[in-house]
Amino acid sequence: MHVRLATRSSAQATTQAGVVAAALEAHGHTTELVLVDTHGDRTQATGVPLHSIGGQGVFTKEIQLAVLDGRADVAVHSAKDLPTVGHPNLDIAAFTERRSPADALIGSTLAELAFGATVATGSVRRRAQLGRARRDLHFVELRGNIATRLDKVPEGGAIVMAVAALEVLGIAEEVAARHRIDVLDPAEFVPSPGQGCVAVEVRRAEPGLAHAVAMIDHAATRAAVTVERAFLGELGTGCSLPVGAYARGSRLNVFLGADTGDRAVSDTVELTGDVAADTELARAAARAAHAQVAGG
Repeated sequence: MHVRLATRSSAQATTQAGVVAAALEAHGHTTELVLVDTHGDRTQATGVPLHSIGGQGVFTKEIQLAVLDGRADVAVHSAKDLPTVGHPNLDIAAFTERRSPADALIGSTLAELAFGATVATGSVRRRAQLGRARRDLHFVELRGNIATRLDKVPEGGAIVMAVAALEVLGIAEEVAARHRIDVLDPAEFVPSPGQGCVAVEVRRAEPGLAHAVAMIDHAATRAAVTVERAFLGELGTGCSLPVGAYARGSRLNVFLGADTGDRAVSDTVELTGDVAADTELARAAARAAHAQVAGG
């Protein structure tokens, strides 16, 4: 089978898609990449905050459209970018094995940042979590591709980046040679649901293609990310609120902040190992967190 993979054109996205392509080729298929520019990509250089232009979906809708209109056969996304409410004609046929889910400060450790130091990040979640740990920090916007972000490390400050982005591009050692890197504990600085893995969507009407893609699905990652996405899905907030969820083994760490930035809730949920039961636990945790944040 020849499989056309729709993906964003950034170095990180094409490398991720290349890993998916290699996995499909290992099962006897041929592949090609179909590069798609998304709304999120087109606004990278404007400096407009990501959450103000639509949050979740800004990096995925056009990729999905390429599959729906027949230009491509599968859509390859960073799982954290994919909305929890799926398109009715698409299914997630595979989640790739997760890389590191953690965030990292690049430029300084959290403990060594001077009082009032500048931290650059476009993520409301990262700002909420770091601001909770260090109320003195000054946050500025950060957008652009990986290389652009690495060139914007503030003097005496830091930027925040997903460790997986460095792993995908194979540049962790190179960056460490230039900057101090502080990998944040994902149990405390809870990452976005699905951070560190790739989701592959196919048309629902093509079970043969779905079966082929399902051969590269990583069961443990699927189970964990399904539970994380249940927490986010119950909130129905996309990226408008600071939201984090990270499932590992028998625990789900969750985080929810208020849009005003003055309140936040962290919790740890004990999981059963049954995905259906654990998604219900995640939804209940979301309702409880929302009630706490809304109630002050």
